[in-house]
Amino acid sequence: MPAKTLLIAACLLLPAMSQAEFRFAFDPDENRWQLSNGVIEANFQLGSDGTFQFQSLRGLTGQGTWNKADGNAASLIRLTVNRNVYNGRSRYRLVRQLTQPVERRGLRQSIVLIDENARLQFTLELTMYENQPVLEHRLLLHNLQPGTVYIQALDLLPWSFADELETFRTFRVNQWAVAPVAQNFEPFQDILDPDGPPVEVQAGSRGSHCSWFAVSDHLNRGLFAGWEFDGRADASIRHEGSTNALRLSAYITSMNHPLAEEGDVTLPAGFVGLYHGDWDEAGFRTQRFTEAAIAKAAPDPAIFPYVVWDSWGYQQKLNETILKRNAAAAAALGIELFVVDLGWSRMIGDWRDDPEKFPNGMRSISDYVHSLGMKFGMHFALAEASADAPVLQAHPDWTSTQSYGYFNASSLCLSNGETRDWVIKEAIRLIDDYNVDWILQDGEQMVKECTKTTHTHDSKDSNYANAVDGLNAVVGAVQKARPNISWENCADGGTMMTFNMVKQYVTSITNDASSDFGARQATYGATYVFPPRYIDRYMGNQEINKYTTRSFMFGGPWVFMNRLTELTAADQILAASEIATYKTVRATVRDAKVFHLAAPAMEGIDAIQSYNAAQRTALAVVTRNGGVETAYTLLLRGLDPEVAYRVTFQNSSRILIYSGLQLMRSGVPVPLPEIQSSEIVFATPLE
Repeated sequence: MPAKTLLIAACLLLPAMSQAEFRFAFDPDENRWQLSNGVIEANFQLGSDGTFQFQSLRGLTGQGTWNKADGNAASLIRLTVNRNVYNGRSRYRLVRQLTQPVERRGLRQSIVLIDENARLQFTLELTMYENQPVLEHRLLLHNLQPGTVYIQALDLLPWSFADELETFRTFRVNQWAVAPVAQNFEPFQDILDPDGPPVEVQAGSRGSHCSWFAVSDHLNRGLFAGWEFDGRADASIRHEGSTNALRLSAYITSMNHPLAEEGDVTLPAGFVGLYHGDWDEAGFRTQRFTEAAIAKAAPDPAIFPYVVWDSWGYQQKLNETILKRNAAAAAALGIELFVVDLGWSRMIGDWRDDPEKFPNGMRSISDYVHSLGMKFGMHFALAEASADAPVLQAHPDWTSTQSYGYFNASSLCLSNGETRDWVIKEAIRLIDDYNVDWILQDGEQMVKECTKTTHTHDSKDSNYANAVDGLNAVVGAVQKARPNISWENCADGGTMMTFNMVKQYVTSITNDASSDFGARQATYGATYVFPPRYIDRYMGNQEINKYTTRSFMFGGPWVFMNRLTELTAADQILAASEIATYKTVRATVRDAKVFHLAAPAMEGIDAIQSYNAAQRTALAVVTRNGGVETAYTLLLRGLDPEVAYRVTFQNSSRILIYSGLQLMRSGVPVPLPEIQSSEIVFATPLE
């Protein structure tokens, strides 16, 4: 079929997408593919020598062009199977190719290849989504040879680009950690040295960094990249001056995944996107792609993210009276989700309500919470069990090799088939027995290390198996069985901030220390990478004042851990007022572009801003933690310079009128006369 005919056929596959400009074309004479969604264009070719090569990735709206480096093999197939390396120098023959629409307004090109020795069949899936400057890619393997083979290495970002004699900067963000060193989503910028070492990103469960980075040239044309895997992966960005190449990689660590004869496996995806601008723009494009293409749909989109109460202010000293009294107080404040944290069950791993604490059962608590108009959530450490729990008394071998000490419990190996099946059944039973709307997943190191030969997983494949066949399989199976239940990711804090996490959870905790300053630090860093609704914040049992509440105002669900029955009347009035304020701004922030204006500093003033293009409104939270400065000049960003804006304040009754140009160039003064004070500033266009 001529290439032109195929191009037209690809366009007609999406009749409902009136705004899409998909052009997926295949030239059968040259075995060349050109894929475009009107925002970016990607080109690939199966050469006459049988090698499958990336050719170029081009931005169609000013993001620049990223070409294959001359003389360098560049393929999206980079893995090792039975010690055979497959990469840009390997030879293949084309079996078939097809284009088809996918959910969430996307179009997918599938290219099916067989290697020259007919050992493996590779299906490369290349997907673009409407209006997103991103190419998502993943491999599917089919084993054609006798017996089981082992995938021993897999690169989730197998990209190489010509450097065009450019200089490059990189940007990455830490995860949360308390050991071996404290980390709280600190961002880092590096200059890539053409003669020096690569910049490394160690991501995944209990890794050092979020599974994302961005690169920019001197004209602020850049690319960003991420990968959809919860286990550990070691990524790198290298400017290789000797070959004039910019090389990316993200190898899954310690992999030895079996693939049976005639077996199939779908491997985790990666993605690259293009942008033009600063790091805020790189993050914004990543976040819009995340929400459009891969993230778990938010519950109740009109009101999410929720205001939440969590029982951890009482730690494990819970009982029926405490919970019911706090439920009544929470409902009076306008809280929407009531979560019972650790301490409700008989013990960790014995997920039945404690009859001494709850003589009428947890279902009575759930029913009472629902009668007050709130949703009901429960803590579930799905991969942990106390040694005395019935499950480990009956099956002591179900533990993982490495135990991580979650409240003195043992760790379970979720990639062991029997263990996985039991956890799935327990989760479904828990949801049904207690009429649960929300699961707060918790645990220490969600992707366990297990090298046992008595389990159903390969003993050398712990990282991959416990991520994909363990954690992901458990959560996926429960969500399939009970699709209306929302899941919150907590891995003893924000230690698993990945782009697979966003596919299964509607939000994630960031900083688990629950402090004012720490919450702002986490929000500031994590919003470079993830949509604001994934920046969940726990407010500990602390004083209620505007400095505290504003420290938790920006981002995803706002979780109160206060002992609500102990609040004074003044505290209750202020809390209700601040909750009402949060409800007026949450959707605006959730769907907005985030601008990072001033990072939190112990002796300074920090500021973070959102701009919602659909509403044409800006919002900034400005907080003085310390120092001698008593005012901050707020320079807003992203506004229309020719539009007049009404500027208002949450604390002050002032109403000011500025042009967008004035607000961005000269700014607006924000008085903060007291240490530990905060103000919310709104800019709304005058009609």
